[in-house]
Amino acid sequence: MALHKFASFSSLHYSAFTTTHYHRVFSINCCTTSSTSSSSSSSSPSSSSPFTEKHSIERFQRDQWLYTNTATNNKPIVSSNLGSIREDDIALQLPELKKLLQVLREKRESEGKCSSEGKCVLGNVFLVGTGPGDPELLTLKAVRVIKGADLLLYDRLVSNDVLDLVAPHARLLYVGKTAGYHSRTQEEIHELLLSFAEAGATVVRLKGGDPLVFGRGGEEMDFLQQQGIQVKVIPGITAASGIAAELGIPLTHRGIANSVRFLTGHSRKGGTDPLFVAENAADPDSTLVVYMGLSTLPSLAQKLMCHGLSPETPAAAIERGTTPQQRTVSITISSFSRSQYIKLIN
Repeated sequence: MALHKFASFSSLHYSAFTTTHYHRVFSINCCTTSSTSSSSSSSSPSSSSPFTEKHSIERFQRDQWLYTNTATNNKPIVSSNLGSIREDDIALQLPELKKLLQVLREKRESEGKCSSEGKCVLGNVFLVGTGPGDPELLTLKAVRVIKGADLLLYDRLVSNDVLDLVAPHARLLYVGKTAGYHSRTQEEIHELLLSFAEAGATVVRLKGGDPLVFGRGGEEMDFLQQQGIQVKVIPGITAASGIAAELGIPLTHRGIANSVRFLTGHSRKGGTDPLFVAENAADPDSTLVVYMGLSTLPSLAQKLMCHGLSPETPAAAIERGTTPQQRTVSITISSFSRSQYIKLIN
C-alpha cells in the first residue's frame, strides 16, 4: 500500500489526528477538518453544507408544522441576539408541541393503550446514529426505525439526505447545537424525549456519527432509564471509521499502528486550547483521531510535538467527509500553525 495513504483524513465538524510511523494524525471536523500527509488538498464541487445549519430556510421548511400559527412564513428569525432568537423560537414552537402531545395521547387512547386515569403505555426512545453524512452508510435497522417514528429530534450533523428518509406522517424537531448557540439545552432535550415517550410515542433521537461516541447519548440514555423509559441504541458509523474508509486510510495497520485513540478537540468556553492532551497521546505506535478540534488544532499540534511527536508526522484534515462537499488537506503536523492552516482550508 502506498505510504501516502497513511496521511490524512477529516470529516464534518469533527477533528481527528492519527499517529503512526508514517501518517499519525487525523483531524475531523463536520465543517472543516485538518490532516497531515503529503502537502496536498482537494476541494469539493460545492461549498453548500450537507447539514442543517442554524436558522437556515431549509430547517424552517422541514419543521414548518411547528410554525403553522405564526407569521414566520418558513423564514429564519433574524436577530443579533442569539439568546433572544432561541427563546422566541421555543415560544413559537410550544403551542404545536402541546397539540402534538394531545394528538398522540388521543391516538393511544383510541387504540386502548391508555388507562381511564389518562396514563398511556410508555413509548420507546431510539438513539440512532446516522453516520458521517452518506445515507448509504446507515444500517438497515436505522432506516426501519426512522421510517416508523412519530417524532424525530435531530442534530445539526444529521445530513439532509438522511432526513429525506423520514416518513410523511412523522414530525421533525431540530435540536442542533453549534459553538455559541444551542437551539435546545441538553436538559430541554431530555424533557422533550421524556414527554413524548410518556405519551406513548415512538421517539427517535437522530445523531450524527455514533450516538455513544462524543454524542451525549449516554446522558440521554441514563436520564430516560431513570424515568422508566425503555431506550434502544442503534449504532452508526463514527466519523473516524467512515472517513478513514472513504480515503483508504487504515486506523490500525500491522507494523505501523497497533492501537487507535479517539480524542475530543473541544475547548473550554470556546477557547483555542483543547481540554486535555495527555503525554501518551503522542504515542508513535498509535493512531490519534481528534473530533471537533477545528479551533484548537494549532494548539493541539503544538502540544503533541512538545510531547515528542515528530514535526514531520504526516497528518490530514477533512471537512464534511463522505459527502459530495468533502474537502481534504494533507500536510505535516508542524504545518498546522494557525496562519498556515487557515490559508490551506480557505
